[in-house]
Amino acid sequence: MQPAEVSDAELVRRMRSGDQAAWSAFVERYSRYVHAIATRAYRLDARDAEDVFQEVFARAYTHLDRLRSDEAVRPWIGQLTRRLCVDCYRASRREEARAAFDEATAEETIARIDEALAVRDALATLSPGCRDVVDRFFCRDQSYRQIGDALGIPSGTVASRISRCLAHLRDVHVDR
Repeated sequence: MQPAEVSDAELVRRMRSGDQAAWSAFVERYSRYVHAIATRAYRLDARDAEDVFQEVFARAYTHLDRLRSDEAVRPWIGQLTRRLCVDCYRASRREEARAAFDEATAEETIARIDEALAVRDALATLSPGCRDVVDRFFCRDQSYRQIGDALGIPSGTVASRISRCLAHLRDVHVDR
């Protein structure tokens, strides 16, 4: 089972049934999210971030039955990570660690992380060809001509593909 092939709800259902591959996919799917919250939003050092990371997944494993909605696993993991990061700060005897913490900044950073994940999830709904064109144009900042040359298609075709791909993303976003 590839992690991106199943929805969060299906992944949770499989984890609840004892599917170990689902647990592995779950950790793979959410490891960067948890790590980003710990290191970028809460600015924990590597040791503390690793402790939080381990504790998040240990608690997720033991408390999965507390999840009210299988579709809400990402917010649940995010909130669990936040609480554990705050606990780490409270337990810290290092004044510089406490002084560096700013809840408002952490929440802004988490919002950007969540937005990036939403974009990644939306891009995953695109066909490989669409994903390539959108990536080249928006992420790599390539011109229509550069994209056309790389893919062996006319610039006008690049423009129409980008338009179709963006329309698909809008449709997917509106349906959610």
